[in-house]
Amino acid sequence: YFRMIIRRLVFLFLTVSFILSSVFCALLQSMAMAAMKLFVTLLFLLFLVSPLTSAESTDFEYCNKKANYDVKVSQINITPFPVKGGRTTTFSIIADTGKNLTGGKLVIDVNYLFFHVHQETIDLCKETSCPASGDFVISHSQELPGFTPPGSYTLTMKMVDEKNKQLSCITFSFSISLFDEPQALSASS
Repeated sequence: YFRMIIRRLVFLFLTVSFILSSVFCALLQSMAMAAMKLFVTLLFLLFLVSPLTSAESTDFEYCNKKANYDVKVSQINITPFPVKGGRTTTFSIIADTGKNLTGGKLVIDVNYLFFHVHQETIDLCKETSCPASGDFVISHSQELPGFTPPGSYTLTMKMVDEKNKQLSCITFSFSISLFDEPQALSASS
C-alpha cells in the first residue's frame, strides 16, 4: 500500500513537472515571438522615419580618397528634394577637368540598404555637352517607379573615358520619402 502511494506521488510529481515545463516553454516561445514582432515593427518604422530625418546626409565622397581623379566634382544638386517614387528626379553634378572630354560613359550603381537594386550605363555626351573641359555640369533625370520603397539609398557614379580609363568616381546617399515636400537640395564635399 505504501509503494502504491509513492508511485502515485511520483507519477503526480512527474505529471505536474511536465505540465509546468510545457507551460513555461510555451510562455518563453510566446515572449520570444512577441519580442520578434516588436523588433520587426520597430525596424519597419525606422525605415519609414529615416527619410524624414536624413535630409542632410547627401554629402558625397570620392570612391578612392587617395586617387587623383582627372574630373573633380564640387557639388551635387538633387531636384526636387526629398526624392519620391513616381516622380522624375534630376541629379546635377557640377565638376571640372583640365582634360578635353570628347566622350565616355557614366556607370551608375544604386544600393537600397545592403541590396544592389539598379545599374545603368549612360553615354556621357547625352548628360553634358561634349567636348567638355573646364567647368561643366552632368545632369541626369530619372523617373522612379511609383512603388519605390522609402528609405536610404546609396548611389555610386563612375565616369570613364572612351578607353575605359576611370576619370572620377563618387558616392553619395539620398533618401526616398513617402511625403511630398518638393525643394532643391545642394550638397558638396
